[in-house]
Amino acid sequence: MIENRPGSVSAELIAVLVAVTAGTPRVLTIAEGTSLPSGPLSPEHRSLQAGTRSWVERQTHHPLGYVEQLYTFADNDRNAALGGFGRAISISYLALTREQPKTLDGGASWRNWYDYFPWEDHRQGADLPAPLPAALRAWAQAGANPAARRARKQRAAIAFGLEGRRWNEELVLQRYELLYEAGLVSEAARDGIACHTTPAPRLGHAMRQDHRRILATGIARLRAKITYRPVVFELMPPSFTLLDLQRSVEALAGQLLHKQNFRRLVEQQALVEETGQMAGATGGRPAKLFRFRADILQERAYAGTKPPLPRA
Repeated sequence: MIENRPGSVSAELIAVLVAVTAGTPRVLTIAEGTSLPSGPLSPEHRSLQAGTRSWVERQTHHPLGYVEQLYTFADNDRNAALGGFGRAISISYLALTREQPKTLDGGASWRNWYDYFPWEDHRQGADLPAPLPAALRAWAQAGANPAARRARKQRAAIAFGLEGRRWNEELVLQRYELLYEAGLVSEAARDGIACHTTPAPRLGHAMRQDHRRILATGIARLRAKITYRPVVFELMPPSFTLLDLQRSVEALAGQLLHKQNFRRLVEQQALVEETGQMAGATGGRPAKLFRFRADILQERAYAGTKPPLPRA
């Protein structure tokens, strides 16, 4: 928790830890799922990343693997929401790992990230949660004048793929911020933002302060990253089937992929190699096990990779 005094500047370190377990994207939380692992930067931390690792391991007992800086949140308008008088800065990191439930302490837990963003999961179809389209129309109609109403309608259509527009899976943060502005998430009600729909739908599980906004930023970064760098392999076990790999990518993207196109893409880019072993039979034909080609990381850092192909 950040503690501010008038004129002070406080820095908080926040971690978005992501895993994919049994085809479900998971995020590591504390405080009964209402917060991301976090804590203040202190003089004892030799670096920002070291401080983040320290807080995560102290609060969750889960070691960090792959980690990169995500974003620094320092907007003036977030200070009031954080309850302080000085400048509140949050430095966030994105970490990819594999779920290890036995290592967690009593206050930490893995949560399905679609519990916080139910409108982001389109694997079962393109329909938005039932109250959302009507609530977005009500918000658009509440614009102060015709120009404002048109702008709101267009913004909602672009963000949520309405009126025949394409769904862009990377606009996670823009969608959350629009819902916040429209009063359709619990954090908006907490901050005194009115909703134009009765009863007001409070979509997704709330988080303290602006941690759900930070989580949205992490999801958007990861969805963008899997289109040009194979970071998804950080989430995979040492050996896996191609179906396991496809399901993990689908879980992160929130969209189904065409099986043959996906496999052709993986093979063309030489991302994996066979282990020579087979997965145990699970009621069907045994599948080949693959492993990630370690040297591909360096190659793709320069050349990039093509995005996965969504199912038509």
